[in-house]
Amino acid sequence: MLTGMKHLHSTLAVILLLALVISIVITAINYFKSKPYNRKIALIGFISAHLQLLVGLILYFTSPLGLQSFSGANMSNSGARFYFLEHPLMMLIGIIIITIGYSKAKKAPADYAANKIVFITYTVALIVILSRIPWSTWSLLN
Repeated sequence: MLTGMKHLHSTLAVILLLALVISIVITAINYFKSKPYNRKIALIGFISAHLQLLVGLILYFTSPLGLQSFSGANMSNSGARFYFLEHPLMMLIGIIIITIGYSKAKKAPADYAANKIVFITYTVALIVILSRIPWSTWSLLN
C-alpha cells in the first residue's frame, strides 16, 4: 500500500504542477490583457493542491520517512530531515499561499485585482513547491 501511495503522490504532483502552470498562464493572459477573471481556472489549481495535500498527509503519517522518523538524531541527517520536515513544511506553505490567493481573489472587487492576486500568489506558491520536490527520488523520473 505504501508503494501505491508514493506513486499516487508522485502522479498527483505532476497534475498539480500542470494545473498551477495552466492557472498561472491563463490568469497572466487575463491580467495583462484586462480580460475577466476566470474563477474555474484558479479552482483547478486550488483543488489539485488540496488533493495532493490530502494524499501527502496520509503518506506522511504512514511512511517510515515521515513523522515516524522524527528525532533529534535525524535533524543532523540531511536526507531524513528533508523528508520529515523540509518537504512537508514547504509544501504546506505553498498550499497555504494558494488557498490565501484563491480566497482573496473571490473577494476582490474587480476582475483586474482578482487576476493579479491569483497570478502573484500561484506563482510564488509554484516557486515554493518546486524548491522542495525530491527530484532525485521522484518515481516518475526513475
